[in-house]
Amino acid sequence: MTDTPLPPLKAAIIPVTPLQQNCTLFWCTKTNKAALCDPGGDLDKLKAAIAQTGVEVEKILLTHGHIDHCGQARVLAEDLGVPIEGPHVDDKYWIDRLPEDGAKYGIPGSSFESDRWLEDGDTVTVGELVFTVHHCPGHTPGHVVFHNAESKLALVGDVLFKGSMGRTDFPRGNHQDLIDAITQKLWPLGDETAFVPGHGPMSTFGHERATNPFVGDAALGRG
Repeated sequence: MTDTPLPPLKAAIIPVTPLQQNCTLFWCTKTNKAALCDPGGDLDKLKAAIAQTGVEVEKILLTHGHIDHCGQARVLAEDLGVPIEGPHVDDKYWIDRLPEDGAKYGIPGSSFESDRWLEDGDTVTVGELVFTVHHCPGHTPGHVVFHNAESKLALVGDVLFKGSMGRTDFPRGNHQDLIDAITQKLWPLGDETAFVPGHGPMSTFGHERATNPFVGDAALGRG
């Protein structure tokens, strides 16, 4: 009898803030090194998850600059003594206004300077895991998506949802840019790729291409 090998990546999705934003705690099973993607708030809940899993968080990753995704990122980064990577610098507009947006939504917001702004084609590492960065503007101008090819997993923030897509009616949003990002950046990653959206349940790119009423192949006349 041989032990079944551990998958290279394990993850836990922790909804945070009154907007129930999906913060993802994920880790490299070989090294126990971990990252938090989009820790927008409820830091006690996130710290409890870190303690429960026993992982060592080495960085925070951000998909974009909206309050529910990064309002408390700097506070947590300072508490844990780790850097922040992401989003793209074009979302500095949103990060600079986090205190103002926090007051509007009743969520604590603290603006910050990212330790590493990300560009399309960059890679980020967590332990031995490697994620490719895809710049996917439209919901916000500096939105990025993280893709781990080995595990066929993408962290897409508010670009795409199960059965829906991101809003583009915020300042600096662009509807056509978002459709282009989804069809040109995400679909080529493969139908079997699963994704964690910023809100709601997971899905796969293949399922969304087949069924999504906004960006599915049929909806865009590509079926």
